[in-house]
Amino acid sequence: CGIPAEGNARGRFSVRFYMVAMLFILFDVEAVFMMPWAVIYRQLPKITGSVMFGFWEMLVYLGFIAVGLFYILKKGILDWAMDRGDL
Repeated sequence: CGIPAEGNARGRFSVRFYMVAMLFILFDVEAVFMMPWAVIYRQLPKITGSVMFGFWEMLVYLGFIAVGLFYILKKGILDWAMDRGDL
């Protein structure tokens, strides 16, 4: 039933494909965590009692995400031109 298989059924994929997929999930989850904050940003001064608390909270959060992104760029994970095997 169907089309007969040609060649080996167990093809190999580079680890980079999996790394990019995991990074996509990581940054997608980061966007999901930012959404509730953005929805209640105007009410944050009433909730926390501080006008700038919500701003600094998100700035620290984005700082952690930026550190992770700079680490990824420094390691060359997103640089597809370099051929370093499978990392």
